Amino acid sequence: MDLGIFFMPHAAPERSVQQTAGFVLDVVREADALGYREAWIGEHFACGWEPVPAPDLLIAQALLQTEQIVLAPGAHVLPYHHPVELAHRVAYLDHLAEGRYMLGVATGSVMMDADLFGCIVRGADGSTRLRNIDMTQEALDIMLKIWTSEEGFNYEGEFWSFRRQDYDDFEKGPFLKPYQKPHPPIGMAGLSVGSATLAAAGRYGFLPMSFNFGGGYLAGHWDTYLEAATKAGHDASRDDWRVSPPFFVADTDAEAARLASTGENGRFWREYMIPGMVRRGITRFVKDDPADSDDVVTPEFLARKHWLVGSPATVAERLVDQYRSCGGFGTLLGMVFDYMDDVDSWMNSLELLKHKVMPLVEQALAGDRAT
Repeated sequence: MDLGIFFMPHAAPERSVQQTAGFVLDVVREADALGYREAWIGEHFACGWEPVPAPDLLIAQALLQTEQIVLAPGAHVLPYHHPVELAHRVAYLDHLAEGRYMLGVATGSVMMDADLFGCIVRGADGSTRLRNIDMTQEALDIMLKIWTSEEGFNYEGEFWSFRRQDYDDFEKGPFLKPYQKPHPPIGMAGLSVGSATLAAAGRYGFLPMSFNFGGGYLAGHWDTYLEAATKAGHDASRDDWRVSPPFFVADTDAEAARLASTGENGRFWREYMIPGMVRRGITRFVKDDPADSDDVVTPEFLARKHWLVGSPATVAERLVDQYRSCGGFGTLLGMVFDYMDDVDSWMNSLELLKHKVMPLVEQALAGDRAT
């Protein structure tokens, strides 16, 4: 199992841009030094809880401050970019990274972002319709064609139209294709049961990514991806599947639970993430009894029962249980939240996960393979 980190990226709304960017880069440098394989950085425009509208700018800085870790936007929200412009920015950054780069793409889930970019169609009767899924499909088609086509073409779509000329010897262009051929590895993440984005990832043959806040829906995520990939004629390997849960490792279970569920992270979950889980119907997967009130779902409850939180032995046991229950995956992407008020404890958690938890996990999984 490979190991990486995923930044939503969460920061308290009161943090400055400099504080948030500095924390992200500090954590990426530490992860690189510890031997983590990859780091993904999210993109949001209107959400003050996740305040990074340009993850590629952080990636460009991180490339100069790290040696081996693979970096990725997680993810560029395709309806909010012109796909021709984004295709060229991705190709350019892939060259700067000399291949130490992957691409995450998404349809977008924050309504304020969608409104900001005019992606909500409002009817006279008060109804609303999101154009994001259709725009994402068209944007992907354009980007893939930009990267792979050797000849000029005209494009007339529902959302974008342009002309890509044939090669011109005077202009020496179109000149730029990605460093990795035919393009960087592409991932799409899902959260909801029967995720439409994971089905899309399967249709395109992209890397599947699952957010895992707790409960038993992970196996269903793989089934959704596998069905779509098989129908499209793509091979599906669990080694490509990335699973991203919250985590915190400390010397004792009690200390880890306290650090994971209090402070700015606890506030983030109480005020933002758990209400989002309620709206998406995910809380039924984490409650002891689905009939219980959603009020029982608190940061403390999730840290104690579902997240990878605890001593190294406890976290290893939970991780092995999750791995076995969903049938296995290739990369654990631990979620990073706002731990700026206790950076030392967070950096210690990164180290414990790598050097204490993962050896225990590999030992347990090796035993599975032996039997």
